[in-house]
Amino acid sequence: MNQNTVQLNGLAKRLVSDGTLSEDDAKTAVTNSNAEKIPLAWYLSNAQLASPSQIAQTAADEFGTPVFDIDSLRLDSIPRGLIDNKLVEKHHTLPLFKRGNRLFVGVSDPTDLAAIDEIKFNTGLSTDAILIEPDKLQKAIEAYLNQEDGINNIEGLDDESLEDLDVEAVSDKSDNEDDTSEADEAPIVRFCNKVLLDAIKSGASDIHFEPYEKAYRVRFRRDGILVEVARPPVNLATKISARLKVMSQMDISERRVPQDGRIKMKISKNRAIDFRVNSLPTLFGEKIVLRILDPSSAKLGIDALGYEADQKQIYLDALDQPQGMILVTGPTGSGKTVSLYTGLNILNTEERNISTAEDPVEINLEGINQVNMNSKVGLTFAEALRSFLRQDPDIVMVGEIRDLETGEIAIKAAQTGHLVLSTLHTNSAPETLTRLLNMGVPAFNVATSVSVIIAQRLARRLCSNCKRPADDIPDEILTQEGFDDIGMDRSEIELYHPVGCANCNNGYKGRVGVYEVVRITDSISRIIMEGGNAIQIADQARKEGFNNLRISALRKAAFGVTSLEEANRVTKD
Repeated sequence: MNQNTVQLNGLAKRLVSDGTLSEDDAKTAVTNSNAEKIPLAWYLSNAQLASPSQIAQTAADEFGTPVFDIDSLRLDSIPRGLIDNKLVEKHHTLPLFKRGNRLFVGVSDPTDLAAIDEIKFNTGLSTDAILIEPDKLQKAIEAYLNQEDGINNIEGLDDESLEDLDVEAVSDKSDNEDDTSEADEAPIVRFCNKVLLDAIKSGASDIHFEPYEKAYRVRFRRDGILVEVARPPVNLATKISARLKVMSQMDISERRVPQDGRIKMKISKNRAIDFRVNSLPTLFGEKIVLRILDPSSAKLGIDALGYEADQKQIYLDALDQPQGMILVTGPTGSGKTVSLYTGLNILNTEERNISTAEDPVEINLEGINQVNMNSKVGLTFAEALRSFLRQDPDIVMVGEIRDLETGEIAIKAAQTGHLVLSTLHTNSAPETLTRLLNMGVPAFNVATSVSVIIAQRLARRLCSNCKRPADDIPDEILTQEGFDDIGMDRSEIELYHPVGCANCNNGYKGRVGVYEVVRITDSISRIIMEGGNAIQIADQARKEGFNNLRISALRKAAFGVTSLEEANRVTKD
């Protein structure tokens, strides 16, 4: 949507007339909130264009609706079962209380009549909107959904509950009914279930079961760092691996070759967590790694990923184009899948035909045609792409461009009216372009089809409860580290050290993306067609104002989001 065609009304118009927002900021906010399918109030609050209380009070004055303090309402008193969770997520509303045949729902935008009408239709109740500050409503909805999903009740599970958890293997193979006897022991069952649940509670991304000659250990990867959590007796190694293989429907009699499987653990009536499982024969037994696949990570919204304002706008502009190629690059575990899924969720509308080729499909996205690669039967990225192009696609996502054949078909799709999203394993945006050229893709095709490249890493986010100011770093060190190049005055830089408390992991809690977002401009295209190398492309990108990964990481540290130590860990050579 062209910003010049945006008509301001309601909340946006009132904020402009009050002098809270400029007209350009208001139009940008309206455009972006529509693109991201979130209420305008949420967007304004998340983007820090206005304070949540200011937004709510302005809305109250404009629409004559009082602001309700949701902190005064107990979460467990909220009526459940009246509104489907999908409607809560779709319309960003929350049922508050019911009086007779009237349902009162919390909203951040009282003019969203479509939401009220759909809730009224689905519940059969008269529905009234109650205005709530956007940040408080957002937190309340997250807490409501988490409690509904049963995450908050994991702590209360006893040994008997752990044994009876509903665990379903996900596989195309037939059931291994004769293989369960070796691992069907209650203590082993309880131990494995408890480890999986503990991993979910702690926010781990992976679980490692590792056998050694005289020890057996279990580690979680939390915020990108492996942490040991258990050392069961080494003589139980075989039974634990057998139990995990039964859960993921692998062949427990085969211990000589790697195997892949999948587990679906149902932890409540409305919540199930998927695990991608891989076994690998090692010197002293089978190492088994489980990757936790959390569907909520695909619905974070672009504001939660850590893009700076100009980087986010470049990505959104590229997603708004009818054709071209968006490439996301970085090592394994750098968040490429979440970036791509976030883009696909923005694009996922009834009018678009979206197909993805993935190896493997990690998270199911409703409304998108996802295809799992299977090289054993000849279903490769290239073969899937050929089939996609015969099925009238609007948008295509290719899990990874690994070879010339896949690259050429993806480029062809981008040149013939399709929007293509994909990944490559390279270290930076300029190296991505030269990687395509080295594969054998003609320079002209690269220059005319690739529109945006995003290189990314994940840095640990400082814990807001315990971080302390880093006043002990001398100015000469800041110069040496590169802070003179980040476009900020020294007085604006606020560095912090990690400390550690009961609410975090050694001073860090959660992760944030560090990005290099490069739009392929005419000047960069010219360098590509003239046979320029990655260094020349990087120099031109810097001249045009595109921050590289190092500068982006230092800016995250300068704003107090992460530490200088962490910025160095993820970006310094």
